Amino acid sequence: MRGVRGPGPGRGRGRTGTAVAVAVALAGLLAACGPQPPLPPDATGTRTADATAPVSGGTRAPGATSPVATPPKDEPRADEVLIEVNVSGGLAGVANQLLVYGDGRYTVRQGVTSPRTRKGRMKPAELAELRAALESPAYAAVPARVEGGVVHDGFQYVVSHDHRVVVAGDGGRPAALDRVFAALPEGGPPTSR
Repeated sequence: MRGVRGPGPGRGRGRTGTAVAVAVALAGLLAACGPQPPLPPDATGTRTADATAPVSGGTRAPGATSPVATPPKDEPRADEVLIEVNVSGGLAGVANQLLVYGDGRYTVRQGVTSPRTRKGRMKPAELAELRAALESPAYAAVPARVEGGVVHDGFQYVVSHDHRVVVAGDGGRPAALDRVFAALPEGGPPTSR
């Protein structure tokens, strides 16, 4: 066999040994790129990667973890803010806020100088209705700033959901936004003083 030399004194690995090492390294890389089994949730319910599992583009340092996926929308975290609605304006000049959390708890804060706060919890069916209104394609099509007719002494609404903000007034609100408002606890956005 011409050109193939075994390891000799001072020569290191021969071509055969190098070819085997390259094949083993390539097999390891290909295995890392293949489909990975689903990750089990940790104690908080967040799915995390194994600290030593290979990651696309490299390997993870031992002991390091990072979130891989968030819980599905039908399994909300209790501390997740599902929707925030801030209401300002009106004849009396209100400045109110409604926060609805992923588990159905909600908080209403009314007033600025001496704010009053009340808390409650939505029933599961009510929360499901609110989620359906927020996740509908019609609501996704509502523009970030709703232009409508001017209503003197009307309210302005700033609605935040899933890293998206919609600003609207009383005039010309789209039906998809009215559907969200109708699904809010206590009959809609907090407009009373």
